[in-house]
Amino acid sequence: MKIEQVIQTNKFRNEVHKAGLNILYTAWWLKTATYKELKDFGLTHEQYNVLRILKGKYPQEMCVKDIGYRMIEKNSNVPRIIDRLVDKKLVKRNQGEQDGRQTVIQLTQAGLKILASSTIKINELYDNILSLNNKEAETLNNLLEKIRETEA
Repeated sequence: MKIEQVIQTNKFRNEVHKAGLNILYTAWWLKTATYKELKDFGLTHEQYNVLRILKGKYPQEMCVKDIGYRMIEKNSNVPRIIDRLVDKKLVKRNQGEQDGRQTVIQLTQAGLKILASSTIKINELYDNILSLNNKEAETLNNLLEKIRETEA
C-alpha cells in the first residue's frame, strides 16, 4: 500500500521527507505484525530481542549492560525485561564469577525452546510479508545504512 493511502495525504515537503515517513510507517507496520506473532508465545518484541541476544552468546552468560548495548530499541528498560523473563523461567540471573557485583544472565532450556519456536514463526512471517528478493533486500540494506551514517 502506498504511503499516500496509509496517511491519506500526498502533501510532502519533498521525496526525502516522504521517504522518512515511509520508513517510520513501515517500521511500525513490521513491528506490529511481529508483535502479533510473539503474543502467541507470551513474549514482547523486546523480550524476544533479549532472548536472541543471549542465544548469540549461549552457553556463555552476558551482563545486563552488554545486553543493553545490543538491543534494537536503545531506550528499552533491560533490567525490567530480564525480570519478566526470569519470572517466566526463560532466563536465569547469577552473580558474575569475576566480579560478584555484576549480574549475568543466561538462557534456560525453556528459553531456548520458546526462542526456537517463536523464531520459526517470525521467519515465516518475514518470508510471507517482506516481498523482496535478495538483490532488492541488499539494496534496501545499503540505503538504510547510508541513512544512518551519521549515527554516533
